[in-house]
Amino acid sequence: MVSEGDVADLIMIGGTVWTAVEALPLAEAVAVQEGRIIAVGSNQEIQDLMHSRTRVIELNGRTVTPGFIDAHMHFISGGFQLSSLDLREATTPEEFVIRIREFAESVPSGTWITGGNWDHELWGGLLPRSDWIDPFTQAHPVLVQRLDGHMALANSLALKMSGVATKTGDPPGGSIVRDEAGLPSGVLKDQAIALVRKVIPPTTVEATKRALQSAARHTLARGITQVHDMGGWNNLDMMGWANLEVYHQAHSEGHLPLRVYSVVPMSSWRRMKDYVSTNGRGDDRLWWGGVKAFVDGSLGSATAWFHEAYLDESGNTGLTTTDTAELQGWIEGADKAGLQPIVHAIGDRANDWLLDIYEDLVANHGKRDRRLRVEHAQHLSQSAVGRFSKQGVIASMQPYHAVDDGRWAAKRIGPERIKRAYAFGSLLDTGATLAFGSDWTVAPLDPILGIDAAVTRRTLDGANPDGWTPGERISLEQALLAYTAGAAKAGFSEDRSGSLENGKLADLVVLSENLFEIHSSDIANVEVDMTLVDGEVVYDR
Repeated sequence: MVSEGDVADLIMIGGTVWTAVEALPLAEAVAVQEGRIIAVGSNQEIQDLMHSRTRVIELNGRTVTPGFIDAHMHFISGGFQLSSLDLREATTPEEFVIRIREFAESVPSGTWITGGNWDHELWGGLLPRSDWIDPFTQAHPVLVQRLDGHMALANSLALKMSGVATKTGDPPGGSIVRDEAGLPSGVLKDQAIALVRKVIPPTTVEATKRALQSAARHTLARGITQVHDMGGWNNLDMMGWANLEVYHQAHSEGHLPLRVYSVVPMSSWRRMKDYVSTNGRGDDRLWWGGVKAFVDGSLGSATAWFHEAYLDESGNTGLTTTDTAELQGWIEGADKAGLQPIVHAIGDRANDWLLDIYEDLVANHGKRDRRLRVEHAQHLSQSAVGRFSKQGVIASMQPYHAVDDGRWAAKRIGPERIKRAYAFGSLLDTGATLAFGSDWTVAPLDPILGIDAAVTRRTLDGANPDGWTPGERISLEQALLAYTAGAAKAGFSEDRSGSLENGKLADLVVLSENLFEIHSSDIANVEVDMTLVDGEVVYDR
């Protein structure tokens, strides 16, 4: 006998329900009442909760999972990118130039041309130059970033407007690439990008709101119901604070259609401390308290910080994008204030340095539930692999980067170091927590592509059909956990999301296939059929 209180508003029945709960990983159906899950079980058990007004979604063998959580992305930036210049698919210098010229012809004179997401590795590694695009961008300042955000190309007009000239020195944590004559080539790395970025007019609140809604539509269509927005690209960029205010406005107006953990630059940790003191930490739709910083750059820009030099750049071991003494002070201050340090580290030396800082933090300030995070954790020393679990540090990683970088990483760092690149399997073997994300717009947003990358590790060029460093492949369930329960833990939301359990928020995604019956080679072809937030359908293919 089912009591009135147990009657469901919605049931999803007749499929494979993956719960992310170890005690009951698979079921057939799920029931929702007032935005919360009230039961997960067999078809018969859930049918007993039906009422004449209950909405029934027939799964017909499809898979239901918790809504995906993207633990690392640049949400608002992604929304702007959707309507900006896109250079991701430019595979030759000629195509790169044509796309910029065509975009320049489509916008009014004086308009800044930004976005980009170019990848010079697609055409052999030749860096672009400002003189490629100067002839047709004389009326348009240009700053287009490499897809990793750690390198950008500025045209001569943008360099002039920002005062970057022959005698301009490299800023701390960055470098100005120069040609054979010592003149700026137009390429800027890491903190040097800020020299130009600071003269770009700020975006308006209304434009930011439009970017939010565009990003939300794009995100929900891929089954993502929660994002950890890392804000702007570097510590000098206060975009994270502007984003947080826009999120607040959207939330108060009922226009925030998914869940957001809004992260701000760690350089402003004192401001966040005061903000939390005044405003608390948010609710289950929007929350804050994480602060982001960078140790180093990226592999693609040859600015990731390694113990040994890059093979293709003699003497270059990368760089620290933030003064390490200053960064240590930020981390300690943020931790003392009860905030969550979220720190980018890619090279093996950067990861070792950060793990040392985290270890000292606990030793000096005592144990508590910190959820310390390393963002990317791409290239690890042998000793670092076991430290994540031992120290309770979360590895927040982006699996798509592995199948992208795997095409060319060996020429950068050699066969020995790539053995510990994107060490998903090794980290899990030691008991570490993985939280997966996309790093959108650095990589595609789609969690299905991320799951495929983690499970198969087939590089984008087709050169590794059995997987790049195949020993680091993980199972389908492990990849799903990293996109759900693991990511929820990384954002302090596991009490309400990340798994399908009674009482938790009804954030769900319906996938087009039974994930557990298809071959791993077919994962990438799976589509999102439906996305629900609070039990309400917010996307239906």
